[in-house]
Amino acid sequence: MAAYHHRIGVRNHTFDDLATLLARASPERSGDHLAGVAARSAEERVAAQMALAELPLARFLQEAVVPYESDEVTRLILDSHDAAAFAPISGLSVGGFRDWLLSDEADSTALSALSPGLTPEMTAAVSKLMRNQDLILVSRKCRVQTRFRGTIGLPGRLSTRLQPNHPTDDAAGIAASTLDGLLYGSGDAVIGINPATDNVPQVVHLLKMLDAVIGQYEIPTQSCVLTHVTNTLQAIERGAPVDLVFQSIGGTEATNRSFGIDLALLAEARAAALSLQRGSVFADGQRGSHVMYFETGQGSALSANAHHGCDQQTIEARAYAVARHFEPLLVNSVVGFIGPEYLFDGKQIIRAGLEDHFCAKLLGLPMGCDICYTNHAEADQNDMDVLLTLLGVAGCTFIMGIPGSDDVMLNYQTTSFHDALYARRVLGLRPAPEFEAWLERMGVFAPGGQARLRDALPARFAHLLTNTGTSP
Repeated sequence: MAAYHHRIGVRNHTFDDLATLLARASPERSGDHLAGVAARSAEERVAAQMALAELPLARFLQEAVVPYESDEVTRLILDSHDAAAFAPISGLSVGGFRDWLLSDEADSTALSALSPGLTPEMTAAVSKLMRNQDLILVSRKCRVQTRFRGTIGLPGRLSTRLQPNHPTDDAAGIAASTLDGLLYGSGDAVIGINPATDNVPQVVHLLKMLDAVIGQYEIPTQSCVLTHVTNTLQAIERGAPVDLVFQSIGGTEATNRSFGIDLALLAEARAAALSLQRGSVFADGQRGSHVMYFETGQGSALSANAHHGCDQQTIEARAYAVARHFEPLLVNSVVGFIGPEYLFDGKQIIRAGLEDHFCAKLLGLPMGCDICYTNHAEADQNDMDVLLTLLGVAGCTFIMGIPGSDDVMLNYQTTSFHDALYARRVLGLRPAPEFEAWLERMGVFAPGGQARLRDALPARFAHLLTNTGTSP
């Protein structure tokens, strides 16, 4: 491994390897200081960024930041790299890549063709040279569409995950939150529950309850219980109506091992979900076949002592290679959930959210964001309003929707149903087309494609609470 150098004035800065160079070039965040990999001064950070700008992109195919021999994520990244897709930019430096991405030549078609030729480390590297507005501009040009019962990721659309969590998994409480969300136009990405009681019988119970609601009201959406993938596999074996398989993932083999998973297990789960054929058949005759839902977050590798001396943003980007391999319907970064040890304040959370969205979209993922913070972070809802607005401008695929933005089960602050309406109103965005048509048909939205609520509560929803509360 070669050392990397850059001189500022009379001072020569040396970076021992590629992982160190990337870490020192990262915008400041508390997790990198905790790991001992952050730049030790603003000057060192600038020197690292200047050295990184001069680095050939091809270098990332020659030097792995996590050893190939001991990490299956590295092997996945390098073994699946598409050299033909990479060829048009193979002669660029990281700085030259930044300039190209910001040019008009890098349109949606070009970026889509390029994505199989990019490694996560390339996207992480170029993000470190970008201002927030650069991240937004490039992200907005990336188009990634997925389908199950609706079409996610079309231009001019912003989808939401309806998150009806309850601290005791009470059926009536979940139903109330579900009804609340539907009446505000939330839920086109997924109706997804984090179970308070995480065992297979409870998972099956919740899946049946959600399936009953979706079936009774013919909602063009999908359900998910965010349990461990092994629980979902057992639920499928018991005949449960599984739409999407959920799993938290990380950017190293050791991180994923700490989650109790590996690539083979994810492949098994995807095959099991596909075998159920629960996706809708669309007008082109194809069945919706994106059956995976992944969540990620900067800092998860460090918290598992599985970061291999890398900065948290680079390792986060590597998680997107895992997600990309399994063709998911949805991926999101739970950006501020792990806490201030990793992202200290609103400024760091905002920057991380934009980075995560940029890297994932550039790699070809249907990327959303849980725009959130914990109550002991130096952040508040105004910071989340800023990130929500910026991500909406950047073309974020989906956000979370929960009553009052306060998750009473997981005890953190996220975005509400009202927040989604705000973003759709000010940015002229709409739900997924199939879900939008359903909202208009059910009398939730006024017709005309403006995502405007009707004044009166639709009478046809009157029995939702009772029916759901007593369903098996």
